[in-house]
Amino acid sequence: MPVKMTSSEVDGVSVLRLDGRIVLGEESNSLRERLKSLVAEGKKKIVLNMAKVTYIDSAGLGTLVAAHVSAKTQGASVRLCHLGQNFHEVLQMTKLLTVFDVYDTEAAAVSSFQSSLAASN
Repeated sequence: MPVKMTSSEVDGVSVLRLDGRIVLGEESNSLRERLKSLVAEGKKKIVLNMAKVTYIDSAGLGTLVAAHVSAKTQGASVRLCHLGQNFHEVLQMTKLLTVFDVYDTEAAAVSSFQSSLAASN
């Protein structure tokens, strides 16, 4: 079952709500392509809402890391929110919590872009 992605724009931030499993194959490929196209469209602020992600494997983690690195090299930023206990533990064990900006809520992730703008001015 492919991961469902619903996107919206909140205060100039692209929010991608994911629903399902992010695993090797079509799921991780479709997420990679969607993130690539957002950055290609000039979207520099992206939040991935992981609230409905039921499972993620190593390929899914690899997709997230690749998207993060690719976005960063193009001046964009990908932030995560609503991880859930299991996913949070996986990121902690793999030390990926130090790579991603992670927020408890979608609102906090979106407003973090405003905070970082204010800090850089």
